[in-house]
Parts: sequence; structure tokens; C-alpha cells
Amino acid sequence: MIQSMTGYASRTRDLPGGSLSLELKSVNSRFLDIHFRVCDELRMAEPALREAISARVGRGKVECRVYYMAAARGAQQLQLDDLLVQLESVGRRVRQVLPEARPLAVGEVLRWPGIFGEEAVDQDALVAAALDTARQALDDFAASRSREGEKLKQIILERVSRMRVLVDQVAPFIPAAQAAFQDKLKQRLVDAIGSADDERIRQEVVVFAARIDVAEELARLVTHMDEVERVLKQGGAVGKRLDFL
Repeated sequence: MIQSMTGYASRTRDLPGGSLSLELKSVNSRFLDIHFRVCDELRMAEPALREAISARVGRGKVECRVYYMAAARGAQQLQLDDLLVQLESVGRRVRQVLPEARPLAVGEVLRWPGIFGEEAVDQDALVAAALDTARQALDDFAASRSREGEKLKQIILERVSRMRVLVDQVAPFIPAAQAAFQDKLKQRLVDAIGSADDERIRQEVVVFAARIDVAEELARLVTHMDEVERVLKQGGAVGKRLDFL
């Protein structure tokens, strides 16, 4: 199957601690060029993601975006009373032992671990979920490139078919075009040299008549169109071969 280098896919996955989103999109490129935009929680997954994409994609400029959004905390998690009481008690005991110790500032309290009910992210589970989501997105991504590739294939085949019609229409005019050109060239040479029997005139007419004979070019064009159809039928990576043709 022929795949376009342009494709898009996205997947979202709900996890116990939040939501994971992965997006893939690509455009044309001579080689495989992968760029990542990954959230901090999943930086360590980038090499594995690159390997997964490289195994499925051969060419194209690919952009992979991965985001993790922690779940919104419930109202009960925003209750600070218990933790504030504990902090106040600990702070009072510290100052009893160390009278010169200063109290915690508001900013320090707000940055205290667990003050808003934050939970530690299970990195291993998050990375595993990201890779599994990437594999699913790559399936969708490959399918989108295949759909567009099939459309491009049909467009090219339609143009090849139209070119064959034009070749068939042009070919019968070649002898008449050659004869008309020879007559026109001969008359110009006669006007310039002054003698229709001059051997030089006959030589020049023969040489230029051969130059305007496009039968060979039309035959080569037909051969190229046959090759285009063969390549498209064969499938696989055909972009460079078609570009050469």
C-alpha cells in the first residue's frame, strides 16, 4: 500500500491520576525527521517514543506532542486545616528549642508538599501508558497516511490516463508537422541563399527535420507512463522513484 508523507493522529487516555494526550502529525521530508514536544513528566520516555515511531515511519517530518494533565482535585483536597494545624504545632515546637528560628512564610506554607493534596506520579506506569498510547496513535497515523496515499495514487493514475489520450491525439500529426516544417525551412534557406538546388539546403533540411521528430520522445513518454503505473501497482515507498521519473 502507498502511504502519503502527510498524516495526523491523536489519542487521549484517562489515567487514575490524570489525562494523557498524544498527537502525531507529519509533512513531506526527504528523510525521517522526528521532533518532540513532551511534558516534563514524560521526558524519560522520549527515546522509547522515538524508537517506536522510527519502527513504523520511514520518511517525513514528524512532530510528536505528549501532554499529561493531572486530575482536578476535589474540594475536600483543598481543605488546609489539618495540615496547617500540624505545621503550626511543629513550628511552635521548633521555636521552643530554637527561639531565634523564624516562622514559616505564607509562600513557604503554600509550597509545602501535600498542601493541595498533590500525589506523586508513578513514572513507570506513566511511561508505559504513553508507549501504549503511542502504539495506538501510530496505527491511526499509518491508516491516515494510507488513505491519503490511495487518493494521491488515483490522482496520478488519472493524469497518466489523460496523458495517454493526448499522446494518441498528437502522434498522427507528426508527419504533417515535419513536412510543413521542411517546406518552411527550405523556403527560408532559398530566400537566404538563392538556389533551391544547393546541396547545403538539402543537408540543412534533413538535419533540422530529424531534430523536430518527436516520435522518440513520445515513445519514451509512454515507457515512463508504463513505469509510473507499475510502480504505483507495486506499492511501498514510491516517492523517490516517481520523482525520478
